[in-house]
Amino acid sequence: MTSHLTPLGPKADKDTVRRHNLSLVLRAVREQGEATRAGVAARVGLTRAAVSSLVEQLLESGFLAESGKTFSGQAGRPGTVLKPARTGAAGVGVEINVDYVSVCVVDLSGTGRVRLTEHTDNRGAPPAGVLARAARVAARALESAREQELRPVGVQLALPGLVSGGTVRQAPNLGWNRVAAEGVFAQALSALRPDSRPLPVSSDNEANLAALAELWFGGLGGVRSFLYLTGEIGVGGALVLDGELLRGAHGFAGEIGHVVVDPAGPECRCGSRGCLEQYAGQSALLWAAGIDEGAGASGVAELERRARSGDERTVAAIRDAGVMLGRALSGAVNLFDPDAVVLGGIYRGLMPWLSPGADRELTGRVVSGLWPHGSGRLRASSVAGDAARGAAALIVQEVLADPVAYTEQRAG
Repeated sequence: MTSHLTPLGPKADKDTVRRHNLSLVLRAVREQGEATRAGVAARVGLTRAAVSSLVEQLLESGFLAESGKTFSGQAGRPGTVLKPARTGAAGVGVEINVDYVSVCVVDLSGTGRVRLTEHTDNRGAPPAGVLARAARVAARALESAREQELRPVGVQLALPGLVSGGTVRQAPNLGWNRVAAEGVFAQALSALRPDSRPLPVSSDNEANLAALAELWFGGLGGVRSFLYLTGEIGVGGALVLDGELLRGAHGFAGEIGHVVVDPAGPECRCGSRGCLEQYAGQSALLWAAGIDEGAGASGVAELERRARSGDERTVAAIRDAGVMLGRALSGAVNLFDPDAVVLGGIYRGLMPWLSPGADRELTGRVVSGLWPHGSGRLRASSVAGDAARGAAALIVQEVLADPVAYTEQRAG
């Protein structure tokens, strides 16, 4: 009889078990922020002696630091407080969007230590030039990280559009098709740092990484299944189910900005008509409000200013965009049944005028009955939920998953 079971891997040896337990202890301290050896032992289910041995190795390798004593109020010696080290391993996230480049460096605790943002119009610019500009911003961030005694272990690119295998297959708003972004960026960054070891470069869709930042750093209150939308020039989307990204068969899940909400609508850069971003994207909102659609961040600030002042045209433009968002979102909610929908990017500041229309559409179109008007399931993202931070934190997650591999990499 043919078996369809996944073949069993090799039996775990002592080295494999210890590597796993080092990760377990490091992640336990990181999740708590600070802990004692006894507290870690209780949390992970290992003996105090085993945890003490693992902690000593993590201290020696620079992953943990000791910080004073803590008193439990019970008999016995006070415990030494353990924290993730503020120096050493770190991750770098580089978000490349239509009208800006943003770089973030985070340490092992997930704290942002460096943030650099450069506003520039990348539409229609040669991809190699845009990636070289991003590399220059990243090089400055790396120098700042070095001054803080941080040692970044890799760079994660956050890119708009369809990203797979290190290549941007299609990014309509940038005008990119089949751009080998990882390789071009890595070469540009290495040229700027000839005396430094080249850093590994990886890439993902910017909405995916913003959703991960929201999951790890946002105020979701325990929600682990949600649909995330980011409003920029386009509209990006990502779906997190039980704490894991839904990527789809080819890594292209979440392209909600190109869901058709009106087949007879305006032509989209993707080649279709009536896509959601033609009604709710940044350019569409600015145009509908009578603001130069190429104004970028200053245009968004003006949009918010006019909305707060009660400008009728602006309020109507945002309200209509909210209705279109609600129509697209209701289909996604019916299909995937998330606990919440989180709106980020420019939508965060527009929620007072955007959410009523979206909320009404969700109330009327979601069949479960769990989305009544004012349910609170439609919410704004936190200020911590941005793609650059999510990208940097993803690099750090790899270190937390196998700190020994990082130590071996440094030794090599």
